[in-house]
Amino acid sequence: MPVSFQRVYLESAGYFMPGEPIPNDRMDAYIAPLNRMSERIKRRILAENGILTRHYAIDAEGVTQHTNAQLAAGAIRDCLQRGGAELSRVSLLASGSSGGDTLMPGFANMIQGELAAQPMETHSVHGICAAGVSAIQTAAQGIELGAHRSAMAVASEMPSRLFKRSRFAARGYETDFDSHFLRWMLSDGAGALLLSDGSPALAGAPGLRLKLKWVHQRAFSGDYPVCMQLGLTEDRARGHLDFGSWAEAEAAGALSLRQDIRLLPHLFDIGIHEYAGLVRDGWVDPKRVDHFLCHYSSEKFIPVVEDLMNKADLSIPRERWWSNLAWRGNTGAASILIMLAEFLHTKTLKPGEQIFCYVPESGRFMAAYMLLEVEAADAAPVTMVSPRAATVPDDDFVIAPPHDPAAAPEGLGALLTELAAIWHDYRSRVWRTPLIRQIRERRFALPDYLNWMEQWVPQVREGSKWMREGAASLSGPYQMLASLIDVHAGEEQNDFNILFSDYKKAGGTVAQIDDLRRNPGGEALNAYLHGLAATRDPIGLLGAIYIIEGTGQRIVPALLPLIKASVKLPPDAFRFLEYHGHNDENHLNRWLAAVEMVMAVEGQARAARQIIDTARHTAALYLMQFQHITERMPHEPPGRPKANTAAEGGGFL
Repeated sequence: MPVSFQRVYLESAGYFMPGEPIPNDRMDAYIAPLNRMSERIKRRILAENGILTRHYAIDAEGVTQHTNAQLAAGAIRDCLQRGGAELSRVSLLASGSSGGDTLMPGFANMIQGELAAQPMETHSVHGICAAGVSAIQTAAQGIELGAHRSAMAVASEMPSRLFKRSRFAARGYETDFDSHFLRWMLSDGAGALLLSDGSPALAGAPGLRLKLKWVHQRAFSGDYPVCMQLGLTEDRARGHLDFGSWAEAEAAGALSLRQDIRLLPHLFDIGIHEYAGLVRDGWVDPKRVDHFLCHYSSEKFIPVVEDLMNKADLSIPRERWWSNLAWRGNTGAASILIMLAEFLHTKTLKPGEQIFCYVPESGRFMAAYMLLEVEAADAAPVTMVSPRAATVPDDDFVIAPPHDPAAAPEGLGALLTELAAIWHDYRSRVWRTPLIRQIRERRFALPDYLNWMEQWVPQVREGSKWMREGAASLSGPYQMLASLIDVHAGEEQNDFNILFSDYKKAGGTVAQIDDLRRNPGGEALNAYLHGLAATRDPIGLLGAIYIIEGTGQRIVPALLPLIKASVKLPPDAFRFLEYHGHNDENHLNRWLAAVEMVMAVEGQARAARQIIDTARHTAALYLMQFQHITERMPHEPPGRPKANTAAEGGGFL
């Protein structure tokens, strides 16, 4: 599941490339050939990777001109200068790299020292290409949680020190192809992003701001062997620390950077499969992507990625791709930050445009993705009370729990506090389901509304049934509660008819309720509640009512204006949604009275535990219903409108 952000904006971006651009015909002065094979391997690799120039932080004699920390510091200074920002604003520094200048301390701390920066929180991410994205995610999460107002993400690489000819002297200037390969692929550089809360304008783009919508990363290290590594021998049998000395490790080839190119096809299969899942779940729509920044290490892989995307019917037209590989080279973890910074410096953006970034990592196979969206700077930012803290905005609407624990009647505060925690987790998960994302992003059409109604009617029909069963299972001490539940069930026994009528007025073609589609989540929820209702004194059902009625009282009213804006229907096609939005407040007041009755009879601890457990189970099953709404069924009943597809604007696979 991607990590979504509601209040993280990219304020400015910068990069630092050491020295002058080095064209292919001058590489030998820095990365000298090792033996007779070197020239042939170099020609082959350069012909395929498409890199024309790159930068090195060493000179022609192999002397270091800039340390890796200095590269990172240079990118940070460029980023701050472009944004007119002061380093003193930054309270979190997150770095990503395959390795700094020291084995310890952490790279971020070395960068902080290089900058002579004020005390701040630091995070050092050690990895390969995806480490830059991890640094961005770390910085963004610090802002989203409200711990920081401004954070800096930086990624820097300096592999040239590993490629000097002198590094191979201990092996007689002989090495395997896997370590030969990367000498002509990788180069040095650093990129940095300044992330902020609120809604700052994007540096260099007056009237615009750039929102980070989400980041998604997934590693598949348990599925595949090591592909790219430094520190193991060629056969991966021994690590560099297992030798008696560094000299022995170097002679054994344990300090040579290698990549097993035979494994690389698996990396792109994984990446496109993960991308397909993001599309299926509504996180990204290929048709809405205006700019695709893909970190491929070689232009040889462009048709590979493109072909896999085409086969999945998820292609992004080539004219929307952007890369600076040809003139900046492959700088590992820094590549995506350098790419994004240079893209922002050279492109004119418009509100509503989306920038989708993809970073495959070959170390032991990872895939990382980011989505950013351009907004007009004068657009009002939308916020919501966070489940974690009332002061932290994290979504589009304020959706409080059904009952405020702070205003709880005497003796119910602890119960309502625990229920509120369950509610916030449930609400957050519901709010990120494909169905709700469609509604919020204005991708919700009439077929989607009908599809939802078809699955909802059967579940609503069961509501009054399990309530009456539960009331009938209550023993003598709970007769007042049984009467209260009967009243409630009586009011809701015809709700499914109202919903079915709305469905038909909206154009639904299924004539009989029994022919409607059965939602797996709804079926599981009904089975659970019917089973519980059949037990003696099933007071835990009050936990189910808290979640179900709370959904009608809190979530539905927030969605209704968006649904009406997307689905142009007469008002009488929304009677059920309108009714629940207005009436469930009365139902939940009745619920509170019922809880007080139960507490008086059963005792607070035992009653509270039953209500809480049932609320938690109901939330999980109701969430399952939301998750299944947008899934296609293998066989659909005749006469039903076909489920919306991506080609029709629905965004499903």
